[in-house]
Amino acid sequence: MKSIAVIGASLAGLYAARALRAQGFDGRLVIVGDEPHYPYDRPPLSKDFLTGATATHGQLALADAEETTELDAEWLLGTRATGLDTGARTVLLDGGRSLVTDGVVIATGAAPRRLPGPAPAGTHTLRTLDDAQALRADLTRGPADVVVIGGGFIGAEVASSCAALGHHVTVVEAATLPLVPQLGAEMARFCASLHADHDVRLLTGTGVARLRGDGPGNRVTGVELTDGRLLPASVVVVGIGVRPRTDWLAGSGLPLDDGVRCDAGCVTPLPTVVAVGDVATVDGTRAEHWTSATEQATVAVRNLLAGRTVATHRAVPYFWSDQYGVRLQFAGHRRAADTPRILEGSPDDRSFLACYEREGRTTAVLAVNRPRPFQRLRRELARATQPTGA
Repeated sequence: MKSIAVIGASLAGLYAARALRAQGFDGRLVIVGDEPHYPYDRPPLSKDFLTGATATHGQLALADAEETTELDAEWLLGTRATGLDTGARTVLLDGGRSLVTDGVVIATGAAPRRLPGPAPAGTHTLRTLDDAQALRADLTRGPADVVVIGGGFIGAEVASSCAALGHHVTVVEAATLPLVPQLGAEMARFCASLHADHDVRLLTGTGVARLRGDGPGNRVTGVELTDGRLLPASVVVVGIGVRPRTDWLAGSGLPLDDGVRCDAGCVTPLPTVVAVGDVATVDGTRAEHWTSATEQATVAVRNLLAGRTVATHRAVPYFWSDQYGVRLQFAGHRRAADTPRILEGSPDDRSFLACYEREGRTTAVLAVNRPRPFQRLRRELARATQPTGA
């Protein structure tokens, strides 16, 4: 290959570009990103950046100016990909431009889901740096009634940050408990208790009927719930999940089903196109986690340069969340019927280590403020799930 385009100036896109150069690709490398920013770290947006502990884009940057130069890439920032013509090996760009390339790495990530209906001023989603800057500006206007819609990890982290800033916070979750799909009911109850510890109101089993807004600029004033209650709100944060950004690939012929469908090596049915990160459904699974994005990039690039699948991504899923001064870490493949067992510590002390078991076998591990023993169990889990002969 003489030229490769990475579509998405994201964490996954940057790691793919690094892997291309590390694996010996010395051809033309173009990185296309619809944001005006060089790749930055997203996890702090709901935490340190929102509270002001991390104040600038430079503190979030994933690569310094020296590295972006050493990659010897053409950076097309503030540029949106609008289509992919696989037959002509051409990426269509906004403004009628196009980019001819021998290989493509799709790393366009995911976009936040939004509530139906109008969104008054003061309503936010949180995915990008610009989103975080807008929300932070609203939170510095003075004490606010903040309603967070969605009790998942992003919602919990935002609620934690808003509470730390002194705002009155309510979290609305449609399910009877937040985070049940990820952690199971018993550990989800523990996470729910963290909100109560910090005077954050958690309302479960109800949805949002509509947002109310009036006054100058039609600013949000309340959240009307499906059970008829009305919550006062001067700031609303919608955290109800994301969807993979595949709209621009419509008509490309690539299989799109909750992401770009790939084999276990991140390769699409067209070997010159691979996908990584939040946009990629790898071997039937789409993982929205930092570590998955970085690990997939190395494997995908190796296969792209080889022209076929010669390596696969088989890592144990891992994610973490920081909320209310507590760090939760999780690794493994938990199923609904798996039983959690406390190994050390206690949920009452907000510090414990637990494993999930199925037929006497550990399937996943969860730690709350126990990073060192967690890493040990994570390594043991990875060894136990390594394919025979690997």
